Order: sequence, then C-alpha cells, then structure tokens
Amino acid sequence: MDSVTSETTGRTPLADSAETGLKIVIVGGFGVGKTTLVRSVSEIRPLNTEELMTQAGVGVDETYGLTTKTTTTVAFDFGRISLNDRMVLYLFGAPGQERFWFLWDRLFTGTLGAVVLVDTRRMSDSWYAVDRLEHHRTPFVVAVNRFDDDSATHSLDEIRQALALPAHVPLIDCDARVRSSGKHVLISLVDHLHALATAREMTP
Repeated sequence: MDSVTSETTGRTPLADSAETGLKIVIVGGFGVGKTTLVRSVSEIRPLNTEELMTQAGVGVDETYGLTTKTTTTVAFDFGRISLNDRMVLYLFGAPGQERFWFLWDRLFTGTLGAVVLVDTRRMSDSWYAVDRLEHHRTPFVVAVNRFDDDSATHSLDEIRQALALPAHVPLIDCDARVRSSGKHVLISLVDHLHALATAREMTP
C-alpha cells in the first residue's frame, strides 16, 4: 500500500535536512490558553492530553472565572514549527493545575526558552511560572492572552508591575486563538534569546 502523504493527512512532514531541534515550553495558570496557543501555531496536528473535567476535580482545581472550560491538560501538549530547512521548534505546553506542577521541572530540562501566558482575570496564577523559570535560569517572555469577557483593561506597564517583571523581560499582548499572534509571541522569544546570546558573547 502506498505511504500516506501530507495531502491526505493534512500534516507537514519534517524536512530531511532538519538537524537542530529547539525546545520551547509554554507555561501559565490553569485555563490560560496554553493548549490553544500550541494548537494555533503548530504546523502538525498537535498531540494533546486533554481529558474532560469531572466531579473529582471539584475543590481541587481552581476554576474561578473559567465557567466555559470543560477539558484540562493532564500531561502536556506538543507541537512543531519549522523555522527553516535545518531548524525546528518543538513546543511543549505544560499543564496549569497546581497538582501537575511537579511535571514542570522535568519539562524545563533542555529547554532553550519559555513563554509565560497570563490571564489578567487570574494574574496570581502566573507567579509560580515566573518563579520556576527564574529558578532554572531559563530565559522567557510573557504574553498576555486577552479574553473577550475580561472587563479589566490593565496596561502592560501595570501587568509588569504586578508580576514584578524585570525591564529586560519582553511583555506583549496576544490572542492565543490567532496563528499570526502566536507566531509573533514565538518570534519575540527567539529575538530575546538571540539578544541574550549576543550580550554574552560581547561580555569580556
């Protein structure tokens, strides 16, 4: 039987010339849009480990402000973006519930950089992500995922102050549902990583 082609599967095959894989982790609070971001930017059908939320999670997972959420990631999401013929980004979306935070340290192993997604309705959920990345000395950018039902209009300066983000950490707005917006977040991270590497090279 003939092999299945990308035309019939809707997937983009990895180029034979690809030789460098760069690992990026997307972290943030529960329901902030990590799965949505991976899904919107991945060139392949993403691997998701979503399960329906059940009564077992009541009182365990904090669902304030998430009235329409019915599923949750229980391991991680995985997607892929080819930057060019030789370089590929591998995207890992971490689970957001506190009971799965023990997985984060392992996901950070070998990570080039990270994206912290922020929901301004539940901004305190982002503190742990920022803290763990700083602990691991993993470079990161912060992307504010603006939700349609968010009545607050916090400015980026206010969000930076609330998260106590250093001035050198990029902070941008995004819509995790929109592919171009998600790509802009990843480009911002790559630019940040390049700037940090250049600065290190110039340091005597």
